[in-house]
Amino acid sequence: MVDHTRYKCGQTHDLHTVLIQSPDLLYFLTFQLIDEQKSAQGIQKDQDVTQISLSNRGLSRLVDLSQYKKLNYLWLNGNQLRTIDALGENYRLSELYLQDNELVDIKGALTRLTNLKILMLQNNQLTRLEETITEFKYMQALETLNLSKNPLAQDSEYRYYTIFHVPSLKRLDRREVKKSEREDAAKLYQQDRQALMDTIAFGRRWDAGPPQTMRDSPLTEPSNHVDNRGRMDQEQRRQPSELPGRTNRHSFMQYSHFDWSKVPKVEERQLNKGRCPEDNAQIVTVRFR
Repeated sequence: MVDHTRYKCGQTHDLHTVLIQSPDLLYFLTFQLIDEQKSAQGIQKDQDVTQISLSNRGLSRLVDLSQYKKLNYLWLNGNQLRTIDALGENYRLSELYLQDNELVDIKGALTRLTNLKILMLQNNQLTRLEETITEFKYMQALETLNLSKNPLAQDSEYRYYTIFHVPSLKRLDRREVKKSEREDAAKLYQQDRQALMDTIAFGRRWDAGPPQTMRDSPLTEPSNHVDNRGRMDQEQRRQPSELPGRTNRHSFMQYSHFDWSKVPKVEERQLNKGRCPEDNAQIVTVRFR
């Protein structure tokens, strides 16, 4: 059984060392730090905690903080975190500091934090641009983002790609997002897609129609009005599709759409700089009546 009394306030400066000795102590010491902060702020209940600082503690793993329902500000910078998987229930977070860690992937970790206004992720090991930016898709309040000193920031399209896909941003990597940058990003990404869309007709009428399998021929005119009255009445009662020569003539349409799954992603485009995105373009056409 672990003797928790051995670890006092002054001995919790490096949780990573303690974690190596006993992973169970991570939870005890983390919450001990939080309790100390609650006492310093005169807070007694977890539901009243609005800010937590766990920066520079040597953390390589994050404990579940879902019990702090009103948490707005969280400092986790200066640790050794490689993944984040314990913040899914902290919906009220508005500022999150994760810089100076060892993060290699944030997929699925931040998607639900839609109230974030400030997110610091600089100086980590994030490499996948599109996958990372997708995490910010629903963060409509995100105004300040820092991804500098990550491998993905070396991508030639990084800044424009980020500005275009996170339109709420006002500052990116400590630089103000200018109106001209937004316009250039829109031209770069919207026009590429529009150029492909312009080559596609949606709901276009198929004027020529399909190849006829039957020759059009007029109805045989009756040689005797009286004798052929019954046959004429029978022809008039027949459905248009049953009349000779009218099969497959009217109301044929064709619908074409672009197969976006064939468009190369940013990373793939970088590996194939000599090719145009249109090289892999595929148009799927559906014809119906």
